[in-house]
Amino acid sequence: MDVATLASQLNAGTIWPEGIVIMTLVAVLVADLIAGRKSVAWTPYIAIAGLLASIAAIVVQWQAAGEAMGFLGAFNSDPIGLVFRGIIALSTVTTILMSIRYVEQSGTSLAEFLAILLSATLGAMFLSSANDLVTIFVSLETLSISSYLLTGYMKRDSRSNEAALKYLLIGASSSAVFLYGVSLLYGLSGGEVQLDKIAAALVDSEASLGLALALVFTITGIAFKISAVPFHQWTPDVYEGSPTPVVAFLSVGSKAAGFALAIRLLVTAFYSVSDEWHFVFTALAILSMLLGNVVALAQTSMKRMLAYSSIAQAGFVIIGLLAETTDGYSSMVFYLLIYLFMNLGGFTCVILFSLRTGTDRISEYAGLYQKDPLITLGLSLCLLSLGGIPPLAGFFGKIYLFWAGWQANLYGLVILGLVTSVVSIYYYIRVVRMMVVKEPHEMSDAVKNYPDVSWDLRGMRPLQVGLVRCCQIRCLRSPMMPSSTRRFCKRIWRRKRR
Repeated sequence: MDVATLASQLNAGTIWPEGIVIMTLVAVLVADLIAGRKSVAWTPYIAIAGLLASIAAIVVQWQAAGEAMGFLGAFNSDPIGLVFRGIIALSTVTTILMSIRYVEQSGTSLAEFLAILLSATLGAMFLSSANDLVTIFVSLETLSISSYLLTGYMKRDSRSNEAALKYLLIGASSSAVFLYGVSLLYGLSGGEVQLDKIAAALVDSEASLGLALALVFTITGIAFKISAVPFHQWTPDVYEGSPTPVVAFLSVGSKAAGFALAIRLLVTAFYSVSDEWHFVFTALAILSMLLGNVVALAQTSMKRMLAYSSIAQAGFVIIGLLAETTDGYSSMVFYLLIYLFMNLGGFTCVILFSLRTGTDRISEYAGLYQKDPLITLGLSLCLLSLGGIPPLAGFFGKIYLFWAGWQANLYGLVILGLVTSVVSIYYYIRVVRMMVVKEPHEMSDAVKNYPDVSWDLRGMRPLQVGLVRCCQIRCLRSPMMPSSTRRFCKRIWRRKRR
């Protein structure tokens, strides 16, 4: 049997986007081995070009609408998987743009950083379409181990080392708990590993203690990955101590993979206990929205504030998951796509400010408008969009998400989401108000000593491009959205233009 026949039987074309990422990873490593330090000038752009080619392959697969199953049912390249894989690849592109200058200034190897980041992207993309238990766990561990390495990449920074150790210990525990739940699921289904076959084996079985334990342990692993309360303890410390580009990737790429896993595993394998996991995720959503928004009010570090903000955002996205309708999933995708641009844009501004001042304290942003209007404008747009202020993209994302929840009779969650969204506006506007103070005596010491803004330094232009792209509100027209989302967004867009 030749290779072409084997590839045809396995339908290997379903992983063509991941194959491009693998080739890009190898190209970055080979370029670094051959050219050494000289490769810093062009290896990031090799990685970006490879990821854009992977996104193009995803778009081609979306339009082709061919056979979704590959590798004997282990990989499901269905529309929901394609969308999440596109979001993850897009988040990595933006992360690379914001990391070039940051990593170079730290004195560490940029090529190694890119290789680990591409490995994490590969694991997240495989996790989004994994359709059997083995593929799910291998993909999850690929993402997790790469994330641990990225968190502790600044080995000379004690905070980065501490964050990596905390993330490793808590992450390893959650992976062990998740694996135990998956093993129970494997045993209860009679030795099946594919999710649809597990669902068929469990559909006639009565709810038992073993199935309840499998559900609880599995949800524990998923909740850790999406930073849902009470499995969020690692998030503030890891976000504060990790390199800022890594935090940006974890807050978007890793979280998107976690929600993709939740949709595929819970909706398919645990279909017979749908009421039970709905109840658990309702509690997770309530706790995440309440704790995330309330604790964020008291934060003095920008990265910790964004950490608690991401916990609250996870609670909002869970509403779309609980709706369990086409509009619910579409609203999840739409909101995550907007969250990608707004959150990564916010972290881009944090990186720019920290590169020039060496701090991320919220109080040090006082008076920034007078020294750097671009960062002030970009951070203001991103924060206000995260808060859901109209007419920014975040407002339309929350409207669609809450509308899908209301249509699914999730009235309590939607009302709580509206109330906590109002709370979140306070700590977002607090930062904006601080940046635009006009009196010179109100400036912070960091802003008073702010260096002259120069975009000609190596690695600064990509940061500028990433910031401008993230602030483009017209991401509402993204072709990666499901058709129902596109129709809804176009309708809103026409009304807004009137």
